[in-house]
Amino acid sequence: MRAYQLSALALVAAVLVGCGGNTKPVADLPEQQLYQQAQQSLNNGRYSAAVTQLETLDSRYPFSQNAENVQLDLIYGYYQVNNWDSTIASAGRFIRLHPDNAQVDYAYYLRGLANWQAGRFGLEGLDLVSISTRDLGATNAAYKDFNELITRFPQSRYAPDARQRIIYLRNLTAQHELEVADFYLRKRDYVAAIERGRWVISHYPQTPANYDALASMVEGYMGLNMDDRARETLAVLIHNKPDYKQLNGTTFKTRHLGKTLSLDG
Repeated sequence: MRAYQLSALALVAAVLVGCGGNTKPVADLPEQQLYQQAQQSLNNGRYSAAVTQLETLDSRYPFSQNAENVQLDLIYGYYQVNNWDSTIASAGRFIRLHPDNAQVDYAYYLRGLANWQAGRFGLEGLDLVSISTRDLGATNAAYKDFNELITRFPQSRYAPDARQRIIYLRNLTAQHELEVADFYLRKRDYVAAIERGRWVISHYPQTPANYDALASMVEGYMGLNMDDRARETLAVLIHNKPDYKQLNGTTFKTRHLGKTLSLDG
């Protein structure tokens, strides 16, 4: 069985190395010889060649003694060549067929990483694009994978990294919900904005997005001319975040209404 020695950080930092070069057709070799070639390709960072060799092994020898190791290596190979769809599909297949394998936590982890990568923009690291404004289907799938990993395998070597990613993903998902709330405020659908803010507070109570959720609710109530409810919510915001960006002392400045609201009337 291949020893998966890569740290979590090394996995996440998968780059273009090993992806270049043309892969040759796989010769009609005995299983063990082809398996050794695939292992050598992986060890040398020749991931495209390794994927071709492993796919051939998986197809020719689906019930061999190396079959489960080949499938795990193939998940890893797909991940290293940035083929997120194949990583996700292969990991799902492995989890379905081999739920009791000692390395099934690794399959969950790599599927989570692949969904993580599939849900990101390349320019996000430059702060040019916020992925909170896009559909979060793959991001939600990553959250589910990491959560299942830490639930089923709390002692897994991959669990600590998964827990940190879950925190990030919770914050991201909450921020996405607030982008929707802001959209409703701009469209003057104040009831929907208020409900979205409530939803964030209810489902993500430990995230920084709670303050933005309260602010969305204050502005939503103001849009409905429900100033008493707005002040009640404003008091909660001031108590929890007195230096919030839209506050000037006890006065709240809206983002879209062009109005202010003072806690003191």
